[in-house]
Amino acid sequence: MRAMDIQVVQASSEHTEVIAEFNQAMAIETEGKNLPWDKIHPGINAILRDSSLGFYLVALDQGEVVGCLAITYEWSDWRNSLFWWIQSVFVAPSHRAKGVFTAMYSHVKGLASAAPGVCGIRLYVEKDNTTAQQTYKKLGMIETHYRIMEEEFK
Repeated sequence: MRAMDIQVVQASSEHTEVIAEFNQAMAIETEGKNLPWDKIHPGINAILRDSSLGFYLVALDQGEVVGCLAITYEWSDWRNSLFWWIQSVFVAPSHRAKGVFTAMYSHVKGLASAAPGVCGIRLYVEKDNTTAQQTYKKLGMIETHYRIMEEEFK
């Protein structure tokens, strides 16, 4: 399989189940965290119904969903435009290192660079996930000097 065999499309409600399953698998794999179905499933439905929150893309190999990612938005007053944040990236283990993420990233980059008011693409990556970091760097992303801080309420 080569990257050109992968079709990347905007997700619809028919993809909710597989995206939820992929998100659960990704959370376990990267953080050892179990995402409850009653949170993740409605969370995915929310973004699919309300484009102001962002959107999901799915990667298809002969009609089978083999990867997904979400795009959410961050307003930058310094740039008077939006950053698109790549989130919830998952590629099925059987399709890793075969160009699936490259195809999805290329699709995102094309959409973002053509969209008025979008100044760039960002993502966060686990500190220890060197494989993903190498992939992102090969695609032209750079590590910034920022660290992410958070406080969760739920």
